[in-house]
Amino acid sequence: MVARVIPVEAFELVVFGATGDLAHRKILPGLFRRFLAGQIPPEARIIGAARADLTDQAFRDSIAEAIAEYVPAKLRDPAVVADFLKHLEYIPIDAKGEGGWATLKEKLRPGLVHAFYFSVAPALFGDLAERLKLHGIAGPESRIVVEKPFGRDLATAKALNATLACHFEEGQIYRIDHYLGKETVQNLMAVRFANILFEPLWKAEYVDHVQITVAETVGVEGRGAYYDTSGAMRDMVQNHMMQLLCLIAMEPPYHFDPDAVRDEKLKVIRALDPVRPEDIVRGQYLPGLGEGGYREHAENPESKTESYIALRVHISNWRWKGTPFYLRTGKRLRARASEIAITFKEPPHSIFDDHSGWRENVLVIRLQPDEGMNLMVMIKEPGPGGMRLMQVPLDMSFADALGAELADAPDAYERLIMDVIRGNQTLFMRGDEVEAAWAWTDPIIQGWEARGDAPQAYDPGSSGPEDALMLMHRDGRRWREIR
Repeated sequence: MVARVIPVEAFELVVFGATGDLAHRKILPGLFRRFLAGQIPPEARIIGAARADLTDQAFRDSIAEAIAEYVPAKLRDPAVVADFLKHLEYIPIDAKGEGGWATLKEKLRPGLVHAFYFSVAPALFGDLAERLKLHGIAGPESRIVVEKPFGRDLATAKALNATLACHFEEGQIYRIDHYLGKETVQNLMAVRFANILFEPLWKAEYVDHVQITVAETVGVEGRGAYYDTSGAMRDMVQNHMMQLLCLIAMEPPYHFDPDAVRDEKLKVIRALDPVRPEDIVRGQYLPGLGEGGYREHAENPESKTESYIALRVHISNWRWKGTPFYLRTGKRLRARASEIAITFKEPPHSIFDDHSGWRENVLVIRLQPDEGMNLMVMIKEPGPGGMRLMQVPLDMSFADALGAELADAPDAYERLIMDVIRGNQTLFMRGDEVEAAWAWTDPIIQGWEARGDAPQAYDPGSSGPEDALMLMHRDGRRWREIR
């Protein structure tokens, strides 16, 4: 099988915050990989913009170092790297002042796709948007890319959307969530809507429950001050996990079209029931395994911010009424793993006498670290002695079928940036979707703040607080092992 690489139109991408961590870890190395794949046309140009007073060559040297650090050695052909760097330029620019804007306007060439990536703090989004329009740099066909967080509550999200809407149409705004660019997340839509095998069973009548897990082994060290004002609910559930929930639960759109897909996701968010206090478990990791605890990393000995959260969520619509969705995410857990597990109900009647080996059918969609899918099915245990049942995985991973193509597939940022250039908003959040997510999230946060709830302590290297286990146990269910 040969992967198809479809070049995009000639473009000029301006990366604001080009000297920052995200630009060096993800954006510029990702663009190099797309250049290596032949997806970026010769006329394309990438312009870095930041406060630092750098020359073009100094900027190119810094990006060469980033490529050396974040791109595998087998892909770093010196001639290709040198060719890519020729497409890079740099402009010192003042986001809150007038410095550099006239120079940027002079540099941009008419007739190309123009995109502006706001790889900066959200507080600067409004300043950048205003100056792009004030100086006549961005036109009706221009696109802006904004990074999360899209506000920290409903009020700030609305204010941010209103600020951007003063200068750009909704069809020009690309709110990027890298989870939606993952190969397996997109394959989730393909598995659901391109195969008759699953969609007839994808509803409360046949699904017992759904588990969504995003577990990390790292703590918040290095970003503790930021994280302590956010917490797992704002940092992960309101955006990344909400998007996974929507893709699992949404109705089939009439077409694979940006607004059709996002309309269906919005319906899911609006159908979410309020979450009861007893259906929420919050945790905070202790010191251990040779490292400090959350409070040490956050430099806040009195912190009540959660580094772990588990919730039981219900969706009040015809498809999912009565089916619980269990969400959990946390830092310093046993393993790094992100997966979605759809557990189907048991057959209405068993013809077999021996039930000792019986297990539910489970479709597991693994997002990281080993992207793939498998379906747990029941078979006869080999050997004589009667009809004994056992559960085995029907492997649906893509490693054998795709081999090196899967390993070399674009990462999330690469794919999403190319979608920006194409003008395809399918994998980007719409403003009303962001606001609906905050409208559901805010009362949950306000509830535990009003009650003065403190997160439960849990050991690093564990699966989280004990009460999270009870959240499932009292329903007669168990969390899947984090591994």
